[in-house]
Amino acid sequence: MTDIEHEHRPLRRDAELNRQRIIEAAREVFAARGVAATFDDVAHRAGVGIGTVYRRFPTKEALLEVALDEQLEQHVRLAEEALRAPTGWDGLVAFLRETARLHAADRGLRDLALGAEIGARHFEQVRDRVVPLIGAVIDRARAEGSLRPDVTVEDLPLLMMMVSEVAHHSHAVRPDAYGRYLQVILDGLRRTGETGELGRPLSPEDVDALIRNWLPSAQQRR
Repeated sequence: MTDIEHEHRPLRRDAELNRQRIIEAAREVFAARGVAATFDDVAHRAGVGIGTVYRRFPTKEALLEVALDEQLEQHVRLAEEALRAPTGWDGLVAFLRETARLHAADRGLRDLALGAEIGARHFEQVRDRVVPLIGAVIDRARAEGSLRPDVTVEDLPLLMMMVSEVAHHSHAVRPDAYGRYLQVILDGLRRTGETGELGRPLSPEDVDALIRNWLPSAQQRR
């Protein structure tokens, strides 16, 4: 081994350690503060300079993709499992319960999964894989007669945002409180005799506009 190789090797190892430290810090910061958290927040948690963060990850989207990709992929697996459930209702309930648990534990994951405006095609592709799967679960539950007929797949992101807002605002007092309101929602989704009118259903464009107004953008607090 030459002297030059010997000198460079520890630097490469240090660089990789810094990268992993940044990724772990990002997971913690985004979980607590959502996608509006800044590189300053991540650098402080990781114990490195902000320039180090930018050298490893030039954009917040690049850091989010590395930090939260596996958690987002879990939504796809949950949707696939929901399709294999004994009934459409069983699949829908299982998906919503587990998704609510994940979103309650990780605000950044909630933001990305529900469509926070971050301008990253990668996250849009993950959501594009989930929506048809859950749409099929909903169609199955409606066909069974277990789900009220006027519920659509466009309703789910707004319902999940409602539940996750309760989870994040009540965490310090009652971490399990969101489960109570998720059950109220599930009871409202089920077809059990007479139900009130829901009004005009949301379009995909309506959902996108509402999400943009509700969830933070990754561009905020740069």
